[in-house]
Amino acid sequence: MNDPAIAVDGLTKQFRGGTRALDGLSLRVSRGGIYALLGPNGAGKTTLIRILATLLRPDGGTALVAGHDVVAEAGRVRQLIGLAGQFAAVDDHLTGRENITMIGRLYGLTRRAATSRAAEILTRIGLDTAADRQVKTYSGGMRRRIDLAASLIGRPQVLFLDEPTTGVDPASRHDLWSLVRDLAADGTTVLLTTQYLDEADQLADRIAVIDHGRLLTEGTATELKDRTGAAVVELDLPPHQLDAAMTALQPLAPRRDRDRILLPAPDGPLTLRHAMGLLDQADLTPTDIALHGPTLDDVFLALTRHNTSRSARSTA
Repeated sequence: MNDPAIAVDGLTKQFRGGTRALDGLSLRVSRGGIYALLGPNGAGKTTLIRILATLLRPDGGTALVAGHDVVAEAGRVRQLIGLAGQFAAVDDHLTGRENITMIGRLYGLTRRAATSRAAEILTRIGLDTAADRQVKTYSGGMRRRIDLAASLIGRPQVLFLDEPTTGVDPASRHDLWSLVRDLAADGTTVLLTTQYLDEADQLADRIAVIDHGRLLTEGTATELKDRTGAAVVELDLPPHQLDAAMTALQPLAPRRDRDRILLPAPDGPLTLRHAMGLLDQADLTPTDIALHGPTLDDVFLALTRHNTSRSARSTA
């Protein structure tokens, strides 16, 4: 099927007080695979997910999920999707099995079918041994998995994951990554939002960066990195030397990132040599040095900082 799993055209949404969450957003998500939405807080990611999941009506534009309009055919869309939000939407006082079985019944399954489907999903997500414990006894990672299980009960064609690994430990995070990959391999289209750039880098087939409700760029992780351009020099210095180092490195357009200084390195090792010369003249010594190609962090910062500056100029 050549039709996209998700087709968004000119989507707008404004809230009370004049906050424009979506500002003519358009994008396409192909069927199958994993598509990641990146953006700073307030960029419009969760608003988009809520509209696509029929929880919120847009003010303008259109959105199709699995070929169905999210406004005119909201009921049909709900039959075809799963949604795991930022917070676990399960009952703490029920067991994992009872939660998933109950949701299966809400989907219209018979008691026998809901029980069978719950057992299948709990095994798939690795919670079969904890299925008969109350959810309130689960760890953070287990709670995220049970929430994911709840979103799978209806065998969704399209699965929305809104920051699925927020607040979980690294081991649980990698377990959830494996589950998401398995779902995509089985043919489910996964649209996820995330604050973790390495998560998008590891999981997504394609990535969109949005800010102020607009699409800034879209492509594979490699394509986005290539568009950012040159390599980067990364310098760690003692905190008391950072201000002086920023001054010394001005000819190389330094950017401070917490306790690091980042420099665009169009000439690769020559830029690194130049930087070391400037620091030596200022009698400054870095504690660590690295030269690497652009990362998704570099892409994200370059795009969102440029967009923030442009928005500030347009409203000045």
